Amino acid sequence: MSTAPRRPSMGDVAARAGVSYQTVSRVLNEPGIVRPDTRDRVLAAIADLGYARNRAARALKTSRSSLIGVLTDGSSLFGPAETTTAVEIAAREAGYSVLLTSMPPGGQGADQVGAELLGSGVDGILVIAAHAGMDPAVGAVAQAAPVVAISAQTSAEAGVEVVGIDQGRGACEVVAHLRRTGVRSVVHLAGPPDWFDARARRCGFEAAVTAEGLDAEVLGSEDWTPRSGYELTLQVLERGRPEAIFAANDMMAIGVLHALHERGLRIPEDVAVVGFDNTLGAEFLLPSLTTVAQPFAEVGRAALGHLVELMDGATEAAETPRALPPRLVVRRSTRPERTH
Repeated sequence: MSTAPRRPSMGDVAARAGVSYQTVSRVLNEPGIVRPDTRDRVLAAIADLGYARNRAARALKTSRSSLIGVLTDGSSLFGPAETTTAVEIAAREAGYSVLLTSMPPGGQGADQVGAELLGSGVDGILVIAAHAGMDPAVGAVAQAAPVVAISAQTSAEAGVEVVGIDQGRGACEVVAHLRRTGVRSVVHLAGPPDWFDARARRCGFEAAVTAEGLDAEVLGSEDWTPRSGYELTLQVLERGRPEAIFAANDMMAIGVLHALHERGLRIPEDVAVVGFDNTLGAEFLLPSLTTVAQPFAEVGRAALGHLVELMDGATEAAETPRALPPRLVVRRSTRPERTH
């Protein structure tokens, strides 16, 4: 009679790596105190054997589930999706499993979603709070578990740590770059006003054009789509032609490029174009798109690190970086910067 194959144990890993059971435990729980060559040997044995930690047994032993909740709005947009992926990778690298939960549209049922997530035994919760619709979700879980929000705006909930990317700084770098190319007039096609990233980028833009003394205008959009970028650009061109258009994300910038090509305008000679996000394929647009890259992987690691500190009993995460810096990526949709 056949029997089901036995799952590899920590003892099997120890035997394969030629170390003690306690050393394997340290590699899994406190890898920083293990010599690198020993740690690498244990990790190689884990990979060879396909060992997976028994979360139920660990929870009984430590009163910790090694399970982290991640609460999102289920958006497939580039920023939230990349942030969610970065959090999952960071958690896995740190030995945590992730329970991903999506909020219903409109933020309805936040209390029920929060209760279900907390009832699953998570040790802490990361909320991808990209817009105002996620505020009820933060409030629903903030009083019952350690919570870190990944957002461009500080949370109103007491005790909630916030980690994000400095969207305003990214917009300022765009304006400074355009000014150095000789641009004197620029239009910003802003994102939806309920999105915190859109608000921060608009604020950064407005502060920067004032400081640089540029002629500027802001047109708002209700979504992040190429269609909105296209239609807003046609509105801009009906009133005159600016020297540059700064779209709130790369998807909108695609619409900008299409509208300008349709009107026979050269990019960047007639109108320079800048996006935001550095989405996959931005370098293959015609012309290749100048844009702002966001450090999603770093945000994922920083947010997880702060959450672990809170789960370990810290009242406040140490040396919290409120906003990580983005990076301007200059390509051919803007003119070269002047050297004088």
